[in-house]
Amino acid sequence: MTSVIFLGTPAFGVPILEGLIEAHYDILAVLTQPDRKVGRKQVLEMTPVKEAALAHDLLVLQPEKLSGSEEMDQAIALNPDFIVTAAYGQFLPQRFLDAAKIAPVNVHGSLLPKYRGGAPIQYSIINGDAETGVTIMEMVKAMDAGGMYAQATLPLTATDDTGTVFDKLSVIGRDLLLATLPKIMGGTATKTPQDPDLVTFSPNITKEQERLDFTLVAKAVDQWVRALRPAVGGYVWFNGQRLKLWQTTPLSETTTLKPGQVVLVDKKHLYLAAGAGTVLAIDEVQPAGKAKQPIAAFLNGAGHGLAVGDQVITDEA
Repeated sequence: MTSVIFLGTPAFGVPILEGLIEAHYDILAVLTQPDRKVGRKQVLEMTPVKEAALAHDLLVLQPEKLSGSEEMDQAIALNPDFIVTAAYGQFLPQRFLDAAKIAPVNVHGSLLPKYRGGAPIQYSIINGDAETGVTIMEMVKAMDAGGMYAQATLPLTATDDTGTVFDKLSVIGRDLLLATLPKIMGGTATKTPQDPDLVTFSPNITKEQERLDFTLVAKAVDQWVRALRPAVGGYVWFNGQRLKLWQTTPLSETTTLKPGQVVLVDKKHLYLAAGAGTVLAIDEVQPAGKAKQPIAAFLNGAGHGLAVGDQVITDEA
């Protein structure tokens, strides 16, 4: 039986891990990020990959930093045929990659060499790409720079967010990986070098980038809203209060009002001006300390007194 050490952290890796199990690969160990405290109540949570691994009674290793850790030495000693990663979230030392007897392989959520780095799906939405995809590649010490074994594409829609694309690509990545590993074992896989002239990067989204910029055109603001959904949520300062925007719709109409001013408000609708005279409908929001709510519920409370022309999006609280 072909042996694998699997590395992954978010839900993206779960179908891939389970696909390897169902295909009868011998999963020697699963490496994932340490449990983290999340939310206002700071509840300690396992990663989705850890939950899946424990459900299959697999060995789970969670080093805070893989390089130089006892867990890395333990994994190397297992002498795997393949090392497979799917959104693990840490750099892998060369000594660890060299432990794979056949190959270290990564399931990367972009059409490399486009979007190397930790947030390829988010940037495909931010930039309004028509499509994205998955690349099965050999891991090397440089970030996402290895030769490419296989790729598969996925069209992007105007309603896709990071969550929906993650779900779709994880299944595509699983199927592509399972089709590619036997070719690597059999020596029939072609490994294509990446064109250095086409390389772009997708660094992890920063806290500063979570604040939505209404000087961008409405379509671009909506792309940021969807890229930050569902895990983070983009926010604005709305009349001095922090307000997350979970659902928005770019409209075809135009306005002469300034970005962040009210274009239309009634009991069920709130339209705001964005950059270059464009207009964005606000559909679902979340005030600080409260649950998500449709815009009608928000307007029934905090929206009283709003009028066309009001500057509701401000630079700071």
